[in-house]
Amino acid sequence: MTLTVFLAVLGAALLHAVWNALVKGGRDKTVAMAAVVVGQMPCGCVVLLFVPTPSVESLPYLACGVALHLGYQFFLLSSYRLGDLTQVYPIARGSAPLLVAAVSVILLQQELKQIEVLAIMVISIAIASLAIVRHGDGQRNPKAALLALCTGCFIAGYSLVDGLGARVAGTALGFYAWAVIGNAIVFVLVVGFKSPDVLRRLPSEAAMLTLIGGGASFIAYSLVMWAFTKAPIPLVTALRETSIIFALVIGVVFFKERASLVKFVSIIGVLLGAALMRIGSG
Repeated sequence: MTLTVFLAVLGAALLHAVWNALVKGGRDKTVAMAAVVVGQMPCGCVVLLFVPTPSVESLPYLACGVALHLGYQFFLLSSYRLGDLTQVYPIARGSAPLLVAAVSVILLQQELKQIEVLAIMVISIAIASLAIVRHGDGQRNPKAALLALCTGCFIAGYSLVDGLGARVAGTALGFYAWAVIGNAIVFVLVVGFKSPDVLRRLPSEAAMLTLIGGGASFIAYSLVMWAFTKAPIPLVTALRETSIIFALVIGVVFFKERASLVKFVSIIGVLLGAALMRIGSG
C-alpha cells in the first residue's frame, strides 16, 4: 500500500465517522439515514458525466452490492436506536476486517504478509473489544452489540463485492456511482412503503444533513473504492476502520458518552495496527 493510498483511506475514515455521528445524533434516525442515502444520489449522477460506463460483467456485483448496502443501512439504524456511537460503531466496523481477511485468504487466494495479517488482527481485536463497554446509562447492552455484529457482516460482504466489482468494472468511480443511485432508489422504495412520512420530512428537517452527510458519505466511499483497485481489499478494509478513533472522540466530546480505559486501550490498539500495516507495506 503506497503512502497516497494510505492517506486517502485515512481521509475516508474521518469522513465516515462524521456522517455516522450525524445519523446517530439525528432526532429521527430513519430520517437522518434517508438524508445521507438520498444525498449521495446527486453526487453519483454528477460523477457519471465524467467517468466510463462499468463493464457488463460487473452488473451481478452491482446488484449484490446494492442489496448488501441496503441491509447494512437498516441494521445500522436498528443498532443506533439501542446503543451508543462508541459501542455500535466500533463493533460494526471492527468485525468486518477479520471477516474480509478470512474470506480473501481462504476463498480468493489473496496473499498477505505475516505482518499485514497481524495488523488486521490487532485492529479488529482492539475495536471488537468495545463489545464489553457499557451503555451511556452504565448498563450492558448485548442486543445493540449483536445488531452491530450483524451490521459488520454486511460491511464485510459489501467490501468484498464492491472491491471485486470495481476491478471487473474497469472504473471504480463509475461502478460506485451506479451503486449509489441503485441503493438510493431501492432505499426510497422500501422506506416509502414502510414509513412514507419520512421522505416528506426530508426537505424541512434534514436539508443540511442531505447535503453534508450525503456528500461526506459519497466522498468517503469513493476514496475506498479507488483504494480497492490499488491495494489488497483486506488491508484497505482494516485501515478504513481507523475511523473508530474519530468516532470515539466524537462520541465522548459531543455526545457525552462514557469514556473508559477499554476505549483508550482500543484506540492504542488501532494505532498500533495501522503502524504495523505501514511497516508491512514497506
